[in-house]
Amino acid sequence: MALRNAVTHAGAQALSAHPQVVVMGVSGCGKSTVASALAHEMGLAMVDGDDLHLPQSVAKMRAGQPLDDADRWPWLDRIGQYLAQGGGRVVACSALKRSYRDRIRSMAPQVRFVFLDGDATLIHQRMTQRVGHYMQPGLLASQLDTLEKPGADETDVLTLDLSLPVPELVRRASQALAP
Repeated sequence: MALRNAVTHAGAQALSAHPQVVVMGVSGCGKSTVASALAHEMGLAMVDGDDLHLPQSVAKMRAGQPLDDADRWPWLDRIGQYLAQGGGRVVACSALKRSYRDRIRSMAPQVRFVFLDGDATLIHQRMTQRVGHYMQPGLLASQLDTLEKPGADETDVLTLDLSLPVPELVRRASQALAP
């Protein structure tokens, strides 16, 4: 369950007392819930990446329109800048494509990702039960189409099964992220 490079010297140095963490996955996978609980468990600051979207991007999603890369680049820059401010921080962010994760890495080289992966039916069920969220369940297919699951060469990614209970996800993530 450890990060793929946690046993290397470079990995050990990167997993400092002030980790920079992105909890990632498609909408409805539990990013915000897990990120908040993980930040609380580890005593870190947390921001929901949804709060860093521009108003026009939120309006697009509320209208059921998927974002494109032009919408995402400035948002990813704000996430990278938040992480790069120093200190331990956790962000909930979809980070769907490798290029998006690389964009964040370019601004926050010590970042580690926790990828919540799982069954699309369960995710859709969760999305339909949410109240007041601007991301419509109809956009899940677009997110799944866009998702580029982290490859074996992305050694800074921990993949967890989103069907696990939140306390277990937090336990596994915090254990893998511990210095």
